[in-house]
Amino acid sequence: MKLIIPMAGMGKRMRPHTLTVPKPLLPVAGKPMVQHLVEDICKMTGEKIEEIGFVIGNFGKEAEQNLLKVAENMGAKGKIFYQKEPLGTAHATLCAAELLKGKVIVAFADTLFRGEVKIDASKDGVIWVQKVQDPRPFGVVKLDAQNIITHFVEKPQEFVSDLAIIGIYYFNDGEYLHKEMQYLIDNDIKEKGEYQLTNALENMKKKGTRFTVAEVQEWLDCGNKDAMLFTNQRMLATKTDRKTTTKVENSKIIQPCYIDESVVLKNSTIGPNVSIGAKTVIENSVITDSIIQESTTILKSDIHSSMIGSYVSLEGIKGNLSIGDYNQVKN
Repeated sequence: MKLIIPMAGMGKRMRPHTLTVPKPLLPVAGKPMVQHLVEDICKMTGEKIEEIGFVIGNFGKEAEQNLLKVAENMGAKGKIFYQKEPLGTAHATLCAAELLKGKVIVAFADTLFRGEVKIDASKDGVIWVQKVQDPRPFGVVKLDAQNIITHFVEKPQEFVSDLAIIGIYYFNDGEYLHKEMQYLIDNDIKEKGEYQLTNALENMKKKGTRFTVAEVQEWLDCGNKDAMLFTNQRMLATKTDRKTTTKVENSKIIQPCYIDESVVLKNSTIGPNVSIGAKTVIENSVITDSIIQESTTILKSDIHSSMIGSYVSLEGIKGNLSIGDYNQVKN
């Protein structure tokens, strides 16, 4: 089985944090969000994932090596593919064309989820969905009485269905998917200016492919800072592999938290819902509901609902912050 992860977007809504780190590599609950995604998908497959293809933009060699390491840690061979223009979900998936063989999972990188979902590899295809209050921003599906998809609709402005496609798909025939996506591009068939995966799925359905759905318990968004912090909170609440440093001096940790074992805490209160990356030092501070990345120093500060990048220095700061890498702020 193959896994393709399109992730070439620029992550503009997450700036300044994506100015130096691609959005899928931003940490949530102690791990890059794409690592959570890969681990969770590997758990729900009944077969070994042999190859993982990451479809990226110009992320740089360090980011590429980190992605290959994610695949290696799951016992899979990692491959890097490039999408040079943002031409839609079908185009992004086709950038990893050499992996479109046999059984294939396509999972978009900002899709984190909760729920005991298992792949039924005997199905033609399985689409992961969740019910949403406002389906207009999403691709949605309609079902018949046998739970088979009858329609795919991209961003309906009038109500069609409340079952939103969350961005994870299983296909038992990667070559067929390849052919249908290539047809869109060869014939310049676009939806809202882009080559959409849902258009290829609609064509496959009309030709007899029977798609069913798998509904997740919770779909976690990482589209902006506040959404990212909520996802961090939910992941901390459900993950069992949280770490906590032993380098604690006169400090209190209120769980759930992820605190790398190399973090130094002095005279501080941390938590709940805080993730702190490696080699960070926090002294005489209070931090709640926040993500702090690596090699950052925070002194005499009281912050909440904040995202702080790597190699940041804060002193005497209070409030709700969003600070990118390599910044110094002192009051």
